Amino acid sequence: MKVTEINIYPIKSTRRIALMESEVLPRGLPRDRRWMLVDDEGKFMTARQHPTLAVVETRFVGNVLRVSVDERQSLELSLQPSDSETVKVTLWRDRCDALLAGEEADAWFSEYLGISCRLVQMTDDLVRGVDPVYGQRGDEVSFADGFPLLLLSEASLKDLNSRLDEAVSMRRFRPNLVVDGEHPYAEDNWQRLRIGEVEFAGVKNCSRCVFTTIDPDTGIKHPDKEPLRTLAGYRRRPEGGAYFGQNLIPRSGGIIRIGDAVEILR
Repeated sequence: MKVTEINIYPIKSTRRIALMESEVLPRGLPRDRRWMLVDDEGKFMTARQHPTLAVVETRFVGNVLRVSVDERQSLELSLQPSDSETVKVTLWRDRCDALLAGEEADAWFSEYLGISCRLVQMTDDLVRGVDPVYGQRGDEVSFADGFPLLLLSEASLKDLNSRLDEAVSMRRFRPNLVVDGEHPYAEDNWQRLRIGEVEFAGVKNCSRCVFTTIDPDTGIKHPDKEPLRTLAGYRRRPEGGAYFGQNLIPRSGGIIRIGDAVEILR
């Protein structure tokens, strides 16, 4: 079994950037979900409520993150943290600090979405902890929903697509890591694994939401709520939710690469 994809999503809810290799840090992959949109009250905003966010593209060019969509003029965000204001933001049940990205970024996204919003950044010195129910003391996470990385297997997607009238791509599920393998949903039970030189803990199966119904090419939600509807038919737990993928917390640092072997330790 080996790694077939490594992905980051610099701004929460926007399109992925595919990588050939990446360092692994305590809070995940560098520059993954380090920016996020919030409303005027500081509450996080995602494509769940604003589906067109899913088609916004990002690209690293020198010392900037270039943001673009359709024919609009691109936005460039400096990768060097400024001395701008730090504000409190709310992400699910977490309340944490974030740095304002600036008025130009706020105006760009507000015009695009048609609603007042602000772009915020998580710098290295701003720490958000993992839910202690699943993590250890000192575990960190970016602006991801709850955990540093999400892993999915190609076998699981193949099984799901065999149940759908129209196949969906892996991009619907926004994983950081994709692996090959023969057994669908084997990742559900992975508690400890090594990828290349890095060890990870598998801590919680990923509960999926309406985001999976958004076409990553068009930003339009599926009229019949697929593939979430099908997932809920055979991947639902007694406590609720349709599960697909395994959340990971790094237990060591290092470099991972496309083609690295995946070893299940427990």
